[in-house]
Amino acid sequence: MSGGHSPLTTAQRLGPGDVLRTGSTAEYRNVEIIDGEPHLVRAELGYEPDGGHEVGLRTWPPARVRSLLSLVHLTDLQLADVQSPVRFEFLNGRFADPRYAEIVPVQRPQEALTPHAVDAMLRTVNAAVAPATGAPVQLAVTTGDAIDNVQWNELQTFLALFDGGRVRPNSGAPGYQGVQALEWPDDIFWKPDGVAATGPDLFRAAFGFPHWPGLLDRALAEFSVPGLDVPWLSCFGNHEALIQGVGVVTPAVRAALTGDVKPASLPPDFDDDRALEFFTLQPEMFFGGQSVPITPDAARRPVTRRDFVGAHFGPSARPAGHGFTERNRLDGTAYYAYDTPTVRLVALDTNCLAGGAAGCVDHEQAQWLAGTLAEVHSTYRGPAGEQIRTGNADRLVIVFSHHGTESLMHRLVGHVGPDGQPMLGGVDVVALLHRFPNVVLWLNGHTHLNAARARPAPAGPGGFWEVTTSSIVDWPCQARLVELTESAGQLSIFCTMIDHHSPLAAESLRSGSDLAALHRELASNVPLLGSASSRAGTPADRNVELRLRPPFPLNRLAG
Repeated sequence: MSGGHSPLTTAQRLGPGDVLRTGSTAEYRNVEIIDGEPHLVRAELGYEPDGGHEVGLRTWPPARVRSLLSLVHLTDLQLADVQSPVRFEFLNGRFADPRYAEIVPVQRPQEALTPHAVDAMLRTVNAAVAPATGAPVQLAVTTGDAIDNVQWNELQTFLALFDGGRVRPNSGAPGYQGVQALEWPDDIFWKPDGVAATGPDLFRAAFGFPHWPGLLDRALAEFSVPGLDVPWLSCFGNHEALIQGVGVVTPAVRAALTGDVKPASLPPDFDDDRALEFFTLQPEMFFGGQSVPITPDAARRPVTRRDFVGAHFGPSARPAGHGFTERNRLDGTAYYAYDTPTVRLVALDTNCLAGGAAGCVDHEQAQWLAGTLAEVHSTYRGPAGEQIRTGNADRLVIVFSHHGTESLMHRLVGHVGPDGQPMLGGVDVVALLHRFPNVVLWLNGHTHLNAARARPAPAGPGGFWEVTTSSIVDWPCQARLVELTESAGQLSIFCTMIDHHSPLAAESLRSGSDLAALHRELASNVPLLGSASSRAGTPADRNVELRLRPPFPLNRLAG
């Protein structure tokens, strides 16, 4: 790797730099190195900092800190088939219409380059060392939306990137057939090859986006990747389950995915007031307007949850199934537990297959979760608050899922799971987790922003931290290194943001590192979603030491 900057943001960070071009609405800036951030101590769950409100890494020399687990959290890659016939990119033109607020954006200027950004991040992870303890990274955890549009070819791209091998981003015929082509009949998309006969596109004219002739063909070319060097665990997200993460796969949509026509506009007399309803339950209602012929591809077929799980059992999978179990393969579920010597990791499936981007948990999964947590607790509380003692050995617990507390829907009247029981929302899941004191961390994604929130127990000391990591597809295009540590009996969770170690700016289209750098620069300049947005979070959401009261004496743990 090259680029001359540290991937760990404690040393230095990346932010908007000099103005390269000026559009009629905004300036287009490069990416530059800015000051790093030391770990900010947060002690809302019981332990006060030792003098001052923030500490540097020198306060925790490796000799004094024991690593219990070191992992990397990656989420929301949204690897897209950028030529898919069932991606309604033209809806971006409705970005200012509140009736489409839960649907757009459908397309991003940088999305064709996302496979190279993901490859750059995985190469960076392979070389990473945990800053608080000096320990190597032991594990990677993904929390869903690895793909964008519930398609088989997108899933193959994801697995190739993480397991290593040949990545084939293209679909259909050789050459690009999509909304960023010069001949596409719409000017709301960035067209890197130049200016169309009808004039400059919106991104070039209003936001100063650059010329990169040949970029799309280069981005879609096959390339080889090493994959991750460490074992990695997978998770099911709403973009793995639903069209654009929102719409159910109806028979009409299934047929259109492998078809030869791509919609380019809304049908005449479309009812905008019912846009979200149609998108959720009848996505085929967005067919019928102007369309463009494209080359069909059978590999664009939709995947079911069972397909998604089964595809993880390839010959190079480490661990087998990437966390998914034979039970998941048999019963079509996507929740499981995975043990390390010190920590049980519990993956939840928070997706509502009935449609909609918000998450939920059914009663059957909640019962499984309670039983799985009880297995690694010597003491916990029952549903009525009663104390339950077991003969089980204690182990720390990390829960991970796609949705978090704020993006899990609350109970809705008439909304029940397959067993007829009410669905659980965020408040319900938090209440369940609070019954089990060994739960110290909940990792999730979905919102494309960095956040760290204390979830204190409702009665007495204790609780857990909920940590949400920003996406790789959007600015700040980061992953998060997470360390569980013990020092003199104290438990801390160190979180450190990681920038992929690519050049600050692309010099050409020849290398994957240049394509990854351009992806990040474009993402930084996207209106409303770029470096001027709140996606990066605050310092208290990024490089932090999250302190907790140990739920049991940590000398019981191995290592």
